[in-house]
Amino acid sequence: MKQFSLALNILLVLAVGFLYFKVYSKPTPVKTSVVATPSNNAAAVGVPIAFVDLDSLNEKISFIKNKRKELETEQRAIETEWESGYRNLENQKNGFVKKHGNAITQQMAEEFQTQLMQQQQRIDEKKQSLTQRLSEKSYRTMDEIQKQLKDFLAEYNKQKNYTYILTTGTGLDYMVYKDSSLNITADVVSGMNDRLKKDKK
Repeated sequence: MKQFSLALNILLVLAVGFLYFKVYSKPTPVKTSVVATPSNNAAAVGVPIAFVDLDSLNEKISFIKNKRKELETEQRAIETEWESGYRNLENQKNGFVKKHGNAITQQMAEEFQTQLMQQQQRIDEKKQSLTQRLSEKSYRTMDEIQKQLKDFLAEYNKQKNYTYILTTGTGLDYMVYKDSSLNITADVVSGMNDRLKKDKK
């Protein structure tokens, strides 16, 4: 039994030695990587990549800034109207109590409460309808901006010949490192402002 165990151990040592030789005796392949650099022509080596900072687009493209202000103004108007409606309900309640005082019967209170609840429902429904309409308008606006951006980049890239143009920004920044020389945001801001001004005329 001891001899069998010894023979088995020798076999295992030989097997491990053989595997070690097979794995580590081969020349290790040299890994090469290509660093992408921006280029104005198609002869660039590697994969030309650029990125655009969406936060800067939102802040520096006049059309986007104006649309955002417009949507924010409409949102505030909806909130103001809704709050005004609720203040009116509160005034009606206070006026009802002041007018009738201790003479308020249960029937009067229930009828008045029903009227207030109906008014409140109309106020809430109107707010919901206006908010829904604003959301649809906001979606159409963003869709239009995205289309304009894609069209601009398609035209812009005819000269630049990037293989990929990535986006970065708050909540979207998945790149752990960015080479600032790959940033084409300034070009995009300038080009988009010109493009959207022409479309507006």
